[in-house]
Amino acid sequence: MKLAFVVQRYGLDVNGGAEHSCRLSVEHLSKYYDIEVLTTCAKDYVTWKNEYPEGEEKINNILVRRFKVDKERNIKKFNEFTQKLLKYPHSELDENKWIEDQGPYVPGMVDYINSNKNDYDFFIFFTYRYYHSFFGLPLVKDKSILVPTAENDFTLDFRITKTLFRLPKFFIYHTEEEKEIIDLKFGNENIPGEVIGVGIDVPGKINSEDFKRKYNIDNFIIYVGRIDESKGCKELFNYFINYKKAEKQSNIKLVLLGKAVMKVPKHPDIISLGFVSEQDKFNGIKAAKLLIMPSRYESFSMVTMETWLCNNAVLVNGECEVLKGHCKKSNGGLYYTNFNEFRECLDMLLRDNVLRIKMGNNGHKYVEQNYSWNVVEGKYLKLLNEI
Repeated sequence: MKLAFVVQRYGLDVNGGAEHSCRLSVEHLSKYYDIEVLTTCAKDYVTWKNEYPEGEEKINNILVRRFKVDKERNIKKFNEFTQKLLKYPHSELDENKWIEDQGPYVPGMVDYINSNKNDYDFFIFFTYRYYHSFFGLPLVKDKSILVPTAENDFTLDFRITKTLFRLPKFFIYHTEEEKEIIDLKFGNENIPGEVIGVGIDVPGKINSEDFKRKYNIDNFIIYVGRIDESKGCKELFNYFINYKKAEKQSNIKLVLLGKAVMKVPKHPDIISLGFVSEQDKFNGIKAAKLLIMPSRYESFSMVTMETWLCNNAVLVNGECEVLKGHCKKSNGGLYYTNFNEFRECLDMLLRDNVLRIKMGNNGHKYVEQNYSWNVVEGKYLKLLNEI
């Protein structure tokens, strides 16, 4: 069986959650299937600037076909257009223009899919909200599988999204909550779908003391990911600073790992380390008291799973049904919906070591049972053989 995985960015140095989960899935499934990746020359999701060379390359023995992005994104104009769509009535033409501006604008990839659709048994599209899915999937709808990685955001209300979500032959969801959101929005329960998710790996050796010594930090909570207002970081900073004001005796610090695309407040107990190695990331997660996940919009959250495999607890934004669902099903963390809940939950977890350790162990069991690679690969194999 020959599969084409279609995704907006792909590479060893691409860090987006959907893109990373796509690459991991490709590499693990390549031992069973003939797999190619169709992607762009872009590395940066904001501008879609062409940084990789166009054409074919091998990444971990997988054939990757790269197509150039025909126009970069002007993020200022794009954001202005987005606000216009949110505030005023608009047409399907406006929505199509938004998708083109959202990018990555790769008509060459769409042409390739159309010209070579008979060469592949299935096209697996990762992430619904980009150009390649809206314009590529309809060309191969009878042999398409959509991995939507859907968050409950405004693009689900587009009329063209409703049309798109009626086309795939099959859906692969990351969580039950994601499936429920899509079924509720589009009433497309008649299209079969499976909750599979993605397998999670951690290094063989994780040393929390190495992280503490290297960065000279102790007694901290950690955030891992893009430091962005859309990820809930502005609210996190406000909540943490207010927590420190209310708990004057607390010496807890907030450590940030990831690229900052917003201003990080100058505060003695907020420490931004930028990008670090994978080993340092896992060492840091293990060294922290807990992981904080403030995003309202997540379709899975790999870092939450990674934290549980490190036997650590999490505190998440309860406005995100996916994150709240993970915590409720695993008993591996707490969730908040306002500052008072944030304060009480954080205080409880920091004060009660036994509770925190128990939650970390519960989370570990949850990931092993649902998102080990043996489980995920088995679900993919069963699904593809059936359809």
